[in-house]
Amino acid sequence: MTAIHVSVPVALLQEFDQTIGYHHSRSKKISQLMKHHLSTDGMLIADASSRQLMAALHARKDVDETMKLLLLQILSNSP
Repeated sequence: MTAIHVSVPVALLQEFDQTIGYHHSRSKKISQLMKHHLSTDGMLIADASSRQLMAALHARKDVDETMKLLLLQILSNSP
């Protein structure tokens, strides 16, 4: 493990701490976020098009088959 120093605005850190709760490790969560960022090529949900989001949902194993059929139908009808 390597220790790093990161500067963030106080309000951002407070909001981050509230979302992870007091029983989770800040370092572990930041490491998970970094791994996710690298594995997804840096793409954020907010940056994805509706078509990309629907395709990603269709590819998931935990999505209901009816939902997958609806997504496929929408994807095939959109430009």
